[in-house]
Amino acid sequence: MKKTLFTIIALLLSGYTFAQTDTSGRSLYRATPEKKTALKHTKLKVDFNFTNQTLNGEEWLTASPYFYATDSLILDAKAMLIHKVALEQNGKQQPLSYSYKNDMLRIKLNKTYQKGETYTVYIRYTAQPEKVTDKGSRAITDAKGLYFINPNGEADKPMRQVWTQGETEGSSCWFPTIDKPNQKTTQEIEMTVPDSFVTLSNGVLKSSDKKGNMRTDYWVMDKPHAPYLFFMGAGEFAVVKDTPWRGKVPIEYYVEKEYEPVAKQIFGNTSEMITFFSERFGYDYPWAKYAQMVVRDFVSGAMENTTAVSHAESAYQSAEALADQNYWEPIIAHELAHHWFGDLVTTESWSNLTVNESFANYSEYLWLLHKYGKDAAEYHLSNNTLQYQHRVNDFAKDLVRFGYDSREDMFDLVSYNKGGAILHMLRNYLGDEAFFAGLTDYLKTNEYGTGEAHQLRLSLEKVSGKDLNWFFNQWYFGNGNPTVNVEKTFSNGKLTLKIIQTQSEDLLFQFPLDIDIYRNGKAERHSVWVDARKENTFTFAMKKAPELIDINPEGVVLIDEQYHKTWAEYLYQMQRAKSLKSRMQAVSAPMAPDGKDILLVALKDPFFQVRIQALQKLANYELNAKEMAMVEKIASSDPENLAKSAAIWVLATSKYKNKYVSLFEKYLGTPSGAIKNAAINGIARTEPARAKSILEKGSVKDFDTDQLAGLSGVIVDNQMEQYLPAILPYFIYYPFFEKDNPETAVNFKKGYEWAMHLDNTSHVELLAESLKEIAKDMENPAAKEMLKNVLDEGITIKRGLNQTESVKKQIKMLEEIKEMFK
Repeated sequence: MKKTLFTIIALLLSGYTFAQTDTSGRSLYRATPEKKTALKHTKLKVDFNFTNQTLNGEEWLTASPYFYATDSLILDAKAMLIHKVALEQNGKQQPLSYSYKNDMLRIKLNKTYQKGETYTVYIRYTAQPEKVTDKGSRAITDAKGLYFINPNGEADKPMRQVWTQGETEGSSCWFPTIDKPNQKTTQEIEMTVPDSFVTLSNGVLKSSDKKGNMRTDYWVMDKPHAPYLFFMGAGEFAVVKDTPWRGKVPIEYYVEKEYEPVAKQIFGNTSEMITFFSERFGYDYPWAKYAQMVVRDFVSGAMENTTAVSHAESAYQSAEALADQNYWEPIIAHELAHHWFGDLVTTESWSNLTVNESFANYSEYLWLLHKYGKDAAEYHLSNNTLQYQHRVNDFAKDLVRFGYDSREDMFDLVSYNKGGAILHMLRNYLGDEAFFAGLTDYLKTNEYGTGEAHQLRLSLEKVSGKDLNWFFNQWYFGNGNPTVNVEKTFSNGKLTLKIIQTQSEDLLFQFPLDIDIYRNGKAERHSVWVDARKENTFTFAMKKAPELIDINPEGVVLIDEQYHKTWAEYLYQMQRAKSLKSRMQAVSAPMAPDGKDILLVALKDPFFQVRIQALQKLANYELNAKEMAMVEKIASSDPENLAKSAAIWVLATSKYKNKYVSLFEKYLGTPSGAIKNAAINGIARTEPARAKSILEKGSVKDFDTDQLAGLSGVIVDNQMEQYLPAILPYFIYYPFFEKDNPETAVNFKKGYEWAMHLDNTSHVELLAESLKEIAKDMENPAAKEMLKNVLDEGITIKRGLNQTESVKKQIKMLEEIKEMFK
């Protein structure tokens, strides 16, 4: 059944456990960095050497002692050449003695400075990002701070550009600073670039000065923010200007010229988002502009650089894809929300990252609720929560962690997804008015400064009058979540429910719990309090046994529900439950002969994702003519393209598929990527010669990966090598498809074997690149063994070829990747 190929791979791999450092904080304490010096202002003049991939910089750093008097300034400066250090006073420079070792620049000031006494230090330096030795993480894959993309301007590579990435502590790779999140500084940057480039930085562009074929742009940020939020980006981007927010805050999108026509489709809700978050947080957007730049080869998904957000190229989508769904929209909302939670009030330490990332994660829910309704928002939040629950090692991690091994470890599904779910619980416990008033107080109290979990608690307590220590101790400074089983009995006019926490005795939770009890076709909601003990018993008087018991029906409480229902109960729940969580629980129940009735009811659900889930599962059942007619109706007239697409895939995989050839043909010309993908798959299954003709007339750029996946059988059978690089990295995963998608597994395996029989080093390089990150993080022995066997098969095929130097090189590469899975 069709999902996007990227989604399938992610789901397949999510079933396996990935290694993560245990950072629950019981053996090591990561203190908040001591502030000996307070940064005040950072002025930079920079230009770029693309050939050497270096930056020539001058810096004027204004600072003062934070509290205690000092005669020294210690700065982070990674892999730099330091040419000059001086004290700047009244336009004159006085040389200062300094030492530079182990990426630390230690400067002896001209005297002992007292608290409140400022000074300005001048530094001339060369930044050498290619010599930085810091490493990245799963979330932020590199840490060299400054990135040159296609520095030589080669025609067959992405557009030449340069950009920076500061989080966690990468800004000190391109300018000396105190690279800690509890520092705040205003800034000026003069950036000299080729005149064909446009530039972007924090704040506003004050001037541009052209000299020959070069130009210097002067950017000013007049409000303080953390060094990791500094940003520079430059290249031959198109700048798409949108309507200024409230008529005075510029909104701009920096994209490659190819994507200029769709920039507003991708980012066009930005102004509405700014209005929504300003009102929802009770604090108007505090910055002078809002710009977003899409860069190539980015090291993360996106980054909330103050007023100058950077996005990975994954943000780029075709008009046909955007006609179905802008899958990047939650990320756009996430980075914007950081401009309150992260940029305005910044975590004081990486241990408290939750006050940045959990809020940005939950803001995705808030935006989707506002724009698309409760079902869409609940679906997104539920998927985020399930991702956390599927990572079993995350159970042991506190949300606030002072014992992480590396600061990069904090960027995980606990800080993001679990933290967002915890905020949702907190909101529901306090009520909307108190929760959002508490957030406003937190922002206003700590604006342009830093925050931690305790300050959030104090603001919420101040507004609500409630003591929240129990909640924060349990959810912020503790780990895990309840695993709940339910036992029910009915006797003598009394329903008895036992809520049993099955996790370990030393990790019992207390929480409010909603229970829907269905009688006579209607739900009665009861709110109970579950104490922190193994068993809690609740009784309800009623004349006859209820038809259904549904616990945590809105999915508010972060619990792992181990409550198994009969198929009759799931069908009843699908028919009558109002909340998305309960409907999705019914449609997601394990497949069985009785399950088809549930899925047929779900085809009429008001939310398209429920319909899609039902369609994906129905592909595994034998459907009669009447049932096929229900699917065909969705394929023909559903208002959501993604649901139409899912229905077309069911038609294409059914025994009746030849009946729908005209429908597949009709949809080949539709302006919808998802529908076209499904239609082309249907053509490939019913008229392989027609599919071959489509491929022969097109080129790789005419198809996305999902379309090529649907055509993999045609591509492989006809050995259409021009399409191989686009889909080859996915062929290696064929063992993971064998159970649920056997036809895909067969085509992918044939494709892999075909590719291995070719003497083509670039093919093997593609596979190696695809597997490197997965190899580093995969922990499950069974999954490792599967991929090792696939690599062994490739090595065996290569050894059977004529042993040219290139084939020998390919074998060595495959063997090196195989070693990574041991």
